[in-house]
Amino acid sequence: MAAHAHSTAAQPAILNEVKPTPFPRATLVENNRSFGWVTDKISGIIEGKTPTWWWVCFVLACCVASFTVAGITYLVSTGVGVWGHANPVNWAWDIVNFVFWIGIGHAGTLISAILCLLRQKWRTSINRAAEAMTIFAVVCAGIFPVFHVGRVWFAWYLFPIPNSNDIWQNYRSPLEWDVFAVSTYGTVSVLFWYVGLLPDLAVLRDRFFKAGNKVRSFCYGFFALGWRGSNRHWSNYEMAYLILAGVSTPLVLSVHTIVSFDFAVSLLPGWHTTIFPPYFVAGAIFSGFGMVLTLMLPLRAIYGLQDLITQYHIDCMCKIVLATGTIVGYAYGMEFFIAWYGANPNEGFAFINRAFGHYAWAYWIMISCNVITPQFFWFKKVRENTSFVWILSIFVNVGMWFERFVIIVTSLARDFLPSSWGYYSPSIVEIFTFFGTFGVFSVLFLLFIRFLPVMPMAEIKSVMPQADVHGHDDHGTDALAKAHH
Repeated sequence: MAAHAHSTAAQPAILNEVKPTPFPRATLVENNRSFGWVTDKISGIIEGKTPTWWWVCFVLACCVASFTVAGITYLVSTGVGVWGHANPVNWAWDIVNFVFWIGIGHAGTLISAILCLLRQKWRTSINRAAEAMTIFAVVCAGIFPVFHVGRVWFAWYLFPIPNSNDIWQNYRSPLEWDVFAVSTYGTVSVLFWYVGLLPDLAVLRDRFFKAGNKVRSFCYGFFALGWRGSNRHWSNYEMAYLILAGVSTPLVLSVHTIVSFDFAVSLLPGWHTTIFPPYFVAGAIFSGFGMVLTLMLPLRAIYGLQDLITQYHIDCMCKIVLATGTIVGYAYGMEFFIAWYGANPNEGFAFINRAFGHYAWAYWIMISCNVITPQFFWFKKVRENTSFVWILSIFVNVGMWFERFVIIVTSLARDFLPSSWGYYSPSIVEIFTFFGTFGVFSVLFLLFIRFLPVMPMAEIKSVMPQADVHGHDDHGTDALAKAHH
């Protein structure tokens, strides 16, 4: 008992001698900015005069988008034969582009939902633009399966309309599952994005009202749904946001899993494999974060957002690209191992043909962009060079497009019967239609950054030191705390 009392009495002295080293947390808003500065900086992008570069980019994007309109118009008026599809390659650029755009949209919901549930505060500066990117990517993705059916005026039969005789829908087809998965994903993504916008729309409403612009104040006020920032409003907002994050988290994993079922449930060599669901999900996150870097780094430079999108944010995104890119590279190697270990000659031939056959050029572009490119992010000097990071992010997206091309086209062009082998080449209509979707995406994104806050002001303020009501130094920097006090 005496020994126990002695050790208890000596414990505080020992703890005073042995002080643990504090782990400094990264500063998420640099240069000790105030709440007012954050509001003025983000709102000023919308309130200011439309810059010349925006008009130049918008006109150029509209011209590029017109290629998709022209291609689709010609397709509907002439027939789906204007695409380069022919036996045996009856799926080609349409499904390649569909899967590519769906993958682009994965980073938005991942940043918003999963990182929100994991309390990753660095997401706050990039989640708004990433969520918008998700919605616009889903719009671009939806173009291809709808017009792939040929007689587009019957495309509404894809939806679960009352149909007791089971004439049109084949609910055992993974393409039908895509309709449910993608439409659900798009709906929840829009809800998530819109709910997060409410506090910021109210800020813009009040600022335009004070400036005397009653028309814009009414427009933003209409969509703000009467937000007043009361305790009840914030309580309901946080609960709705949390529920949507919980609903969206399984959607992130399920949507691209179901997209992978387009291939995995078939018997075709190169497709019939259980590795596809996790492989596709990792690839989607990989390409999604690549597109976030491609979009956000120019915005950061143009609008001077270095204090809000810090080097720490870029570091985190680069590390996620590195991790998911490594997973994708591992999946490429495992595909060859599974083909060898399964001792199926057709499966083995499919992968040898990918690497050394007629489409070997596409396969090695895919390997170079998806396996080699992300390995540069091991080096801190690379991650700190924003120009180099931006170039690498473009290579990531190029590589992920070629991945979908390799999976789809090489497996179909060389199937079980050598007598039915062929070589697919895209038609000019397919090329124009796909090229134009980048214009569609750019038009929507440019409108977004012009009329809506590109960053969530309320969420950024919540991770600043000033938001700590107890005055603690939440980010591990004494200077910020002292400046606040």
